[in-house]
Amino acid sequence: MNNVEFAIQMEIDGQKYYLEQAEKNKGTALEKVFKMLAKDEEKHEALVRNYAKAVGYDLSEENAITEFNNVFKSAEDFKTELKGMPEQIDAYRMALEKEKESIELYHKMKDEASNEKDKALFDYLIRQEEYHFTIFDNLVQHLRIAEEWVEDAEFGKRETY
Repeated sequence: MNNVEFAIQMEIDGQKYYLEQAEKNKGTALEKVFKMLAKDEEKHEALVRNYAKAVGYDLSEENAITEFNNVFKSAEDFKTELKGMPEQIDAYRMALEKEKESIELYHKMKDEASNEKDKALFDYLIRQEEYHFTIFDNLVQHLRIAEEWVEDAEFGKRETY
């Protein structure tokens, strides 16, 4: 499996993972967020597949790919042992971590890419995962600030947001 094939599989696994999380959080705000992410991962998969067809990759096995871990293969559900359902901010933090791992993985793949077309593809995937990261980071910051403001409102000035 080469890096492009691995990227396709990672996008498939990401889509599956986010759909599973949406189902487990049915009826909550998390369901919508996870469905949105699953749809994005589906689009990424299609893009990478189309790219692979157009470029005509050699689909021979490569040993370097074995060092990469698919971040969604070992991902746990967004439920915790202590609570039946996670707090919204906890779920966003977990998703934030998965997006960070995806960004790091695509950076490694880009560094190993042997031609400019492959590097451009991984650059695109990095930007997409950074976009997802920004979404979750903003959600976490928004919820964190609201939580802190309510808890500590009587203790001085608060940042405006």
